Amino acid sequence: MDRFREMETFMAVVESGSFVAAAEKLRISKSVASRIIQDLEVRLGGRLLHRTTRKLSLTDIGQAYYQRCQHILEEITVAEGAVGKDREAVIGILKVSAPLTFGTMHLAQHWGEFLKRHPLVEIDLTLLDRRVDLVGEGYDLAIRIAPQQEDSSLVSRKLATSRMVMCASPQYLEKHGTPKTLEEISRHEFIGYSYVPTGDIWTFKSVNVTEGLKVNPRLRVNNGDTCRLAALQGLGIIVQPSFIISNDLASGHLIEILPEWHAEERGIYAVYPTRQHLSGKVRALVDYLADKFKHEKWNSHAQKGPR
Repeated sequence: MDRFREMETFMAVVESGSFVAAAEKLRISKSVASRIIQDLEVRLGGRLLHRTTRKLSLTDIGQAYYQRCQHILEEITVAEGAVGKDREAVIGILKVSAPLTFGTMHLAQHWGEFLKRHPLVEIDLTLLDRRVDLVGEGYDLAIRIAPQQEDSSLVSRKLATSRMVMCASPQYLEKHGTPKTLEEISRHEFIGYSYVPTGDIWTFKSVNVTEGLKVNPRLRVNNGDTCRLAALQGLGIIVQPSFIISNDLASGHLIEILPEWHAEERGIYAVYPTRQHLSGKVRALVDYLADKFKHEKWNSHAQKGPR
């Protein structure tokens, strides 16, 4: 028998003065309540209650046991209340994962303000481009960049959207020519990103037309900023999110190719294991990042440099 249930039933019988009232309070039958008390007395080896047809009263042993139970149940109530308060409190270590380039370019500048707002929080941040197992690796939250959040076992909140841009350096285009059609792209040098789910096949849309483009990367990299730097060196064409290359497009250091064709946009998500019993520290960080990124224009068309 569950000892907590025994104590709870015993306390209910004593405080209500009858098995019937106690059973109603606990939503069990009178016979179940009576049996619980009988089993408790057998286990303890002594009678806890004097029973008459009119009333119940405590024995000396019952009085001592009642006082002990009262103290224990009060402590349980305090403990449960403390857990509830801790869950809402913004306190503790936040283990966070984020993509390397996004974490460096767009998250790093915000940690100082967040930690100042919440002085009882510590952040354990891991920057890497692979998708982590939140539950298996013990992360509280991850930032993920993908066309859509597909893991139904996780909760996600979209922070922003970034369009994908196909581009190359002016030096590369001067040497190899600017592609005029998607078909021409496949004959150019290409810098591939390793974590694209479709591998070396990119999908582009224009008006109501969708085309798949097969590329053969001369260089394949698992980091977006390295792809960007390779493109700036004139090594080939890249398809990268605008949050990485928007400044290069605006300055003309990279030139957008075939702007009428659009690769699928990427959502920037805060992902965490559960909505139920969400800790205050996770809620605070998600709300903070959502506020910081709500005005970003990464899905808009950046100014293009000269061709």
